[in-house]
Amino acid sequence: MHDHPAPDRPCAAALRRHRPHSSCLAAALALCGAAQAQAPIQTRAATTGALDPVFVTATARPEDRSRIAATTQTITQEAIARSSARSVTDLLAENAVGFLSEWSAAQTSMNIRGAATDGQGRDFRSQVLVLVNGRRAGTANLSKLSPSDVERIEIVRGPGSVVYGSQNMGGVVNIIVKTGATESGSSVDVTAGSWELWRAHAQTAGASDRFDWYLGLSGGERGDYGSGRGGTTLANTGWERRGASGALGWQLADHHRVELQLRTDGIYNAGFRGSGANIYSRDDRDNRSLDLTYEGATPDQRVTWLAQAYDLTDVDEFHWASPVVRSGTAAVPGTSRDHNQRTLDVRGLRLQPRLQLGQGNDLLLGLDWERSWLRSDRERVALPGGPGGQVAPYDNNQTEQVHALYFEDAQTLLDDRLTLRAGLRKTWGRTRFDATPNLPLAVRTTRSYDTHTWSTGATFKASELLNLRAGASTGFRAPTATELASDFTAVGGGRIFGNAKLKPETSRQIEVGATLQAPLWRLDAALFQNTISDRITTVSRGPATNTSDYANNAADIVARGVEFQGSVDLARALQRPGRVFDAFASGYYHFDMRDKGAAATANTDKVQRMYRYEASAGVRYGQGGPRDVGAWTLQVYALLRGPMWYDTEEILLVPQGEPGSTFIHRKGAFTVWNLRADYRVSPGVKLFAGVNNLFDLNRHPVFIALDRTPCTANPAFQNGGCGTSMPGRELLVGLHVDF
Repeated sequence: MHDHPAPDRPCAAALRRHRPHSSCLAAALALCGAAQAQAPIQTRAATTGALDPVFVTATARPEDRSRIAATTQTITQEAIARSSARSVTDLLAENAVGFLSEWSAAQTSMNIRGAATDGQGRDFRSQVLVLVNGRRAGTANLSKLSPSDVERIEIVRGPGSVVYGSQNMGGVVNIIVKTGATESGSSVDVTAGSWELWRAHAQTAGASDRFDWYLGLSGGERGDYGSGRGGTTLANTGWERRGASGALGWQLADHHRVELQLRTDGIYNAGFRGSGANIYSRDDRDNRSLDLTYEGATPDQRVTWLAQAYDLTDVDEFHWASPVVRSGTAAVPGTSRDHNQRTLDVRGLRLQPRLQLGQGNDLLLGLDWERSWLRSDRERVALPGGPGGQVAPYDNNQTEQVHALYFEDAQTLLDDRLTLRAGLRKTWGRTRFDATPNLPLAVRTTRSYDTHTWSTGATFKASELLNLRAGASTGFRAPTATELASDFTAVGGGRIFGNAKLKPETSRQIEVGATLQAPLWRLDAALFQNTISDRITTVSRGPATNTSDYANNAADIVARGVEFQGSVDLARALQRPGRVFDAFASGYYHFDMRDKGAAATANTDKVQRMYRYEASAGVRYGQGGPRDVGAWTLQVYALLRGPMWYDTEEILLVPQGEPGSTFIHRKGAFTVWNLRADYRVSPGVKLFAGVNNLFDLNRHPVFIALDRTPCTANPAFQNGGCGTSMPGRELLVGLHVDF
């Protein structure tokens, strides 16, 4: 974060304050009018608290949050700069966005409103959509993404498939990357900490009358961490990070702009202990992309448009080994090497014209086209007495092409106090089950699918303080080639057939909400119900066969709950000039989180890997302006992680660990406290220090068997360790320098 202003340019103030995804400049220009804005730039911190923040992701165009019918959440650049987060996963956890498994430093799954991402972060099998600059990231595994070059993160809770298509059943997480239009000057951040941690990030940005540019470089690593009280140093928990981001913007004319962005981000040599406390397996995961956008507008701003072409590659390399594996109820020799590589290549195009059809009317049209190739390979080396021969990789190869048409129209009435909106999307897809290594009996087959989704909603400004909203929307996840068209023999010998008649997984949501906002404070609350239907599962053809088919599950998941967000500027409320005193909180409570398809033999019908409740709250206190020598702040915040149900993949002792091998555990709530302080040494130099997990808790969001004595995991099935805990108390110190 930079405290000094950038050079003035036409509409630069509006661009910086209302920055859309990677380069929605034309839509931002519509907010500031024709290129008349030559006023000095104001950062968000300088704007008055009475201004409602602008949000992009919900409707693919910048709008006041008070006019959006969905529940939204923003993690600002200021919040990112004050965070000790090592990944986007950490950032979302700090803001109580939803359940995050934090399985390892390189792997996270997520649940928002009952919809979940795939455990390995596979984008095409997830129900929560992760975007980068407004187009899909190619991964739902947030752990591989670093916050170093992130300008802000916008979250939309609930389905939003009208604008964003498949995988959007529970919400959207849009990661918006820094550019020369949002940054200025140069800076360096260096951090050191516990367990041989070091992190560094350097960036430079600038602008002329026609061009702007940004370049950021980041890296870091950490050794094996220690767990909390009563624990030890956990082998195979270290990692390395590397990333780079660059952007070049060209202002062709007052209402026309071209922007090129390139980025790479990844986590490497990351320990993967897994459910067996494995000390041998490592992961390399990276995500690379190129975005080229052109945005323009007619002189009267009645027609604006966005054209975005993108190319991305997402790679997961598993360098795994499991000397011990399970066979029935016995532990048998396993593998000395099990290397699996998965590569997803995606090319796409988005066209979004926007029309002002009349007084108070705003129509967004859209055309999406995308083609993707998923390729996997696997090599396995068995120990003596271990499993013989090669087996298929974890993912079957597929090629997919998707195109969609959609619209979303908004109309304001009653002197702009009432906003009505509705949208519809039609998606067509064609997916091919391709030849896959070590799967000789697979049959190459192509299938087509199509679906439509809709949304509708309204907002009403009841008073100067109160805004009301209500909405209903649907989402979907398209079936994969494996689910639609497979015919293969699985590792265990069973034959699995695809189902050409599969329906997409779907979600239906209704919600109502209200926002109370004054110059010094903001409070938002929402009630929702999200119903997830037609989940795709495998169904056996009978106990006498070793054959199964993919099918839609007739039983729904139903999630009902309340969500809240709030913040207050206590320094201004208490009339304490020269002081910093802020309080903030966010969270949710699920009244109902029921899986109607839970097995009759299960001990609960709760949705697994989903918190009953979660909250984040904190205060920040200090004195002095942002660049005053001697200015300081102290921030303390707590993360309450509520009860969660899980039929763990760990092999636990019976009865010490669990009463039965299929028992669904209820993990109790716990609270983690973090602390951070900073001090301004000079106008361009700031020191900071922090403590994560202040009270040294020995817990974990997902694992049952923790790193402590007695260990409840069955030692016969462990691969070098016993139990896994999250990091214990972690100390951090660092330096931020502006040039």
